[in-house]
Amino acid sequence: MMHGEINSLDEVKNFKVDKKRRLHSASHEEIFAGWTTDVYFVRTKEILRHLNLEETHVSAEIFATRPGILAGIEEALALLEGRDLDVWALPEGQPFAEKEVVLRISGPYNLFGMLETSLLGLLASSSGWATAAARCKEAAGDKSVFCFGARHVHPAVAPVMERAAIIGGVDGCSCILGAKLLGKEPVGTVPHAVFLIVGDTLKVAKTYDQIMPEDAPRLILVDTFKDEVEESLRVAAELKERLSGVRLDTPGERGGVTPGLVREVRATLDLHGYSNVKIFVSGGITAERIPPLVEAGADSFGVGSYISRAPAIDMTMDLKEVEGKPIAKRGRIPGITKTSRLQKVF
Repeated sequence: MMHGEINSLDEVKNFKVDKKRRLHSASHEEIFAGWTTDVYFVRTKEILRHLNLEETHVSAEIFATRPGILAGIEEALALLEGRDLDVWALPEGQPFAEKEVVLRISGPYNLFGMLETSLLGLLASSSGWATAAARCKEAAGDKSVFCFGARHVHPAVAPVMERAAIIGGVDGCSCILGAKLLGKEPVGTVPHAVFLIVGDTLKVAKTYDQIMPEDAPRLILVDTFKDEVEESLRVAAELKERLSGVRLDTPGERGGVTPGLVREVRATLDLHGYSNVKIFVSGGITAERIPPLVEAGADSFGVGSYISRAPAIDMTMDLKEVEGKPIAKRGRIPGITKTSRLQKVF
């Protein structure tokens, strides 16, 4: 047992949530200690201790129920690190097939049994997000895709989600911590709120250009007050070659950003000599919507809920050996699964 890990049902019964607690998310310490586990693993610990079997040497494998892109393995390994275990894993960012083993653990059951719930959750959620991000990037081809999904999930997991999206292949994300976890800088300009407060798109664009760092792209929202084509031309005429692009985020109440709108903005900018100005599209973007928008002239995309709401890829942990003997529940194949893709981690 690791220091601080739950050791009995009495500890569970006596555990009280601090009344001063302001957020419901688990802390790192609570996750490592096992407070986010399913309680039946504590019951398992008590039974095995009573039978003097808690140190039984086992081999366990985690496999996925459907294909995807693996993410979350770094956190999973952090939970296992420092324990006297042998661990093999598929590298983060790798594609995996249905039923493929992505993680194998070998050692005394009491050193990792309590972690099963957390291990599966880490891999399931992150792999779901990474897989959705990969679909968007594949649909976009050589066009840029950025994850803007932090506002759609609990803030405690927003950086996990956006980091997973980058692992899945997108070019960046807006969440500050999500980007920093991978040594990147967050991406984004300004929201509609600043335009509504200032009252004029052009004034915001001019101020942005004046006060923002030189390495900040001059990418301006053009759908707040006026027709997107008219506003694009006003901004382009003011910033000229300093304008990197215009962002179309037309709300669903007005039909959203359509291929026809993108085509019109692109053609109008080109006709007036602003072919250097790129078109960035956001607002309800899905993998299915991206190809026709690319064909119409869109250069990059901000994707939010399509990634953040992606279903987790269910992961399952099976014991495959007990004291060196092949074993499995009915319906599964006993013994270690043959694979050449796993890498020894520790």
